[in-house]
Amino acid sequence: MILQNHPEIPYSEKTLYNYIESGALSVKNIDLPKKVKYKLRSSGSSELVDKTIYEGRTYKDFQAFLKEFPDTRVTEMDTVLGCEGSHKVLLTFHFSECSFMMAYLLDSKESDHIKNVFDSIEHAIGTFSFASAFSLILTDRGGEFQIPDALECGEDNLIRTSIYYCDPMCSWQKPHCEKNHEYIRKICPKGTSFDDYSQKEINLMMSHINSTPRQSLGGLSPMALAKIMLPHELLNFFALTEIPADEIVLTPALLKK
Repeated sequence: MILQNHPEIPYSEKTLYNYIESGALSVKNIDLPKKVKYKLRSSGSSELVDKTIYEGRTYKDFQAFLKEFPDTRVTEMDTVLGCEGSHKVLLTFHFSECSFMMAYLLDSKESDHIKNVFDSIEHAIGTFSFASAFSLILTDRGGEFQIPDALECGEDNLIRTSIYYCDPMCSWQKPHCEKNHEYIRKICPKGTSFDDYSQKEINLMMSHINSTPRQSLGGLSPMALAKIMLPHELLNFFALTEIPADEIVLTPALLKK
C-alpha cells in the first residue's frame, strides 16, 4: 500500500518491512495489518559441530593412509532417506573390493542408532571379525556420523575400526556407495517411505541387489565375491542369501505390499 501510494520510494517491500522490524522507522508492526500476519523466517542455525573430530580423519588423511597401507579394506558408509515426513532411513555399508552392500533399517537418522548398529554387529560376529570387515570406514560429514570415537571404540574399549570423512559437500569422494544406491532406488524410488518396511524386507532387497552380476566384477556377483572375501559371520548376521540369476527382481514389485 505504501509503495502504491508513493512510487518515488526507491526501496522494495521487503526492505521497508526490515526497516520497520529494526525500529529504524516510527511505524510499528501493529500499524501494518499485513505485517502482523507474516511468519518470521527461521535463521536456519544448526548445532555447532566440534571440528576437532576431523583432526586426523580428513579425506587427505584417508588418502595418505591408503598410500602407506594400500591393501587396507575400505568400507563406504552412508544413509538413504525416505520421503519427506517419514522417519526410518537405511544405513548402508559398501565394501569396495567386492561391490557388496549391506543395509540396516534405522528408526530415525540419529547418531545413537548408528552406534547401536555398530555394537550389534560387533556383538554378533566378534571384535576380531568386525575389525577385519570394517578396517577403515569412509563416510560424509552428516550429523549422524559425527561421533567417531563412539563408532571406533567397541566392547572392552578395543579399537574396532577407523573413521575418515569426505570433504564438505564432496559425496563424490565415496563414489562406490553413491553408485550402488542406484540399485536401491530401482526398488525403492525417491519419494518412497521406509516406515512400513521391516529389516527382513530390506534383507530381501539387498539379497537381490548383491546377487546381480556386475560387468566390473568380470560377470560375477558381489554376493559370490563376498562369500570369499568377507567373514561368513557377517553375511549370516544380515541373513543375506544368493538369488538365482533368473529370479532376480530389481523393481518396486519386489517389495510391493
